[in-house]
Amino acid sequence: MPQQSSPDPDPVPVTVILPDGQELRARLYSWFQTKAGWQCDVGLPSYRNTENGSVEPAEYRVWVDAPRVRSIADIDYSSVPRTPLPKPSLVAELLGERRPSGWVVEGRGRGHNVIHAPDCAEAFKSAAPLSLERALSLAEQPSVRLCSLCGAAQELDPLLHGFEDGFK
Repeated sequence: MPQQSSPDPDPVPVTVILPDGQELRARLYSWFQTKAGWQCDVGLPSYRNTENGSVEPAEYRVWVDAPRVRSIADIDYSSVPRTPLPKPSLVAELLGERRPSGWVVEGRGRGHNVIHAPDCAEAFKSAAPLSLERALSLAEQPSVRLCSLCGAAQELDPLLHGFEDGFK
């Protein structure tokens, strides 16, 4: 998300729903789109201590998921800056989303280890990614097999046994 820059646009009032269900009146500064959805840059009311020991009203700026922000009737939000996701490049549009790099190993005990691509449905989602060299080193062990569902076998096997079979 972008850093809040100066000068700020004139904020507009909104209602923010806190995780416990409380509703707070806040000020909306901008919208920012991420792959996960829209985020709102809001200023929540708070207080702060001053250097002389007194307390004064303040504002706490935070990014909030858009579903937690409600508009208020009769307020015009057209002046609130919106930053959509950048349009994907032509190459990205043609090739589509790329698979994450690296490999992961699923260890089920002795003799039941499987190497997967990180996005394989059968792979543990919390597994640490392996480098190509480490994946190849593990794949050479007899207790390790390569997953054929995600393409680990098709991609790593030629690196282990050579490319001759693929060029006949």
